[in-house]
Amino acid sequence: MSSAAEARFRIPAASVGRVVTVVALDPTCDAVVSALARRPWSGVSFFPASAIAGPSARLLEQMVAGDLVVMLASAGADASGAEIIGRACSEKRVHTATFVVRSSSADDESLSKTLAQVRPWSLMVVIAGDDRYVEEMLRSFR
Repeated sequence: MSSAAEARFRIPAASVGRVVTVVALDPTCDAVVSALARRPWSGVSFFPASAIAGPSARLLEQMVAGDLVVMLASAGADASGAEIIGRACSEKRVHTATFVVRSSSADDESLSKTLAQVRPWSLMVVIAGDDRYVEEMLRSFR
């Protein structure tokens, strides 16, 4: 707006935060999800890997009810749960992101295995070197 006359047509709107769901895809990432869940968040829900091992329709609805689903996977771990979450998100038009946590001991082959499982179901894939990076990225989505 460039003048007071134009300003009167502007509609003030309150900023609305995103509703984000964070889901561990493997038991190793449960520790990351648990640590994140202990921090103060607004509008963020956390689910352990066990929640996607044969999830009920109701639980899956809760997971994809927001604006963004962030999946966490360890490099080399079985991340096949990404397909379950990804399909549900596709049906609901919910954005997805996956953070692949790569430990210093993970080789390129194990990383590639995990990336192949999550890439078809993620709009954004980030390779994270440690848990702090995951938290920083999650905060940037808020």
